[in-house]
Amino acid sequence: MTSSTSPTSSSNGRPDLVTDPAGQPGQLGRQPGQLGPGRDRAGEVAASLARVRARIGAACQAAGRSPGEVTLIAITKTFPASDVRVLSSLGVRDVGENRDQEAAPKAAACADLRDRLTWHFVGQLQTNKVASVVRYADVVHSVDRPRLVTALGAAARKAGRSLTGLVQVSLDGDPGRGGVREEQVPAIAAGLAGEVGLELGGVMAVAPQGADPVQAFRRLAEIAAQVRAAHPGATMISAGMSGDLEAAISAGATHVRVGTALLGGRPGFVR
Repeated sequence: MTSSTSPTSSSNGRPDLVTDPAGQPGQLGRQPGQLGPGRDRAGEVAASLARVRARIGAACQAAGRSPGEVTLIAITKTFPASDVRVLSSLGVRDVGENRDQEAAPKAAACADLRDRLTWHFVGQLQTNKVASVVRYADVVHSVDRPRLVTALGAAARKAGRSLTGLVQVSLDGDPGRGGVREEQVPAIAAGLAGEVGLELGGVMAVAPQGADPVQAFRRLAEIAAQVRAAHPGATMISAGMSGDLEAAISAGATHVRVGTALLGGRPGFVR
């Protein structure tokens, strides 16, 4: 995010700074996908996507990395399925959602894009939503307890699917934001790796509020290295959002989760 006005609260407890797709202060009341006179949504998103990709490229160059090492996940929560289609037409292959109530119908509306999209579930996940989530999600970023591992595995097997799971790591110890403490990571990782129907992909985290994201993400990278030592295939590090993707890339993130910088401010839940 390049400029801001007042923040809105996101589901992970961090503020989403409100900007329009041109990087200028946006209006909180604008509905997802709603444009002003003569405005073209596909053009807006294309311009925002170019800026985000340029930021990723510059961050990779500064870190001595290749841009090909970083996957952009477009977070489309509160935006309509039409925006998913726009993103897909622009070459985006990974989209993320954090609420099943919104994600399930949106994924169904984009079923014809199934072979072109990887769906990521990035929000806190209750076990009573698992059966629905496994029908469309390819990667679940928020695995943080053994019961969830078991539920995901059972649902995946019943649906005849195989899902990738990431261990969500709490970098601040706040239980309200999800994630497990560092000392619990090996057990959850082993559970994912051993559960039929699931594959351990790596780790995910959100930078603590008010903390230096660079230091936080460096710690996550150290935890990720420990997980890879035991599970060499667990190479994913999901970290960084619109406001701190550069810090995440500098610390080794392989996946960044970007919403506001791509699609604008989020005024509300899409039903």
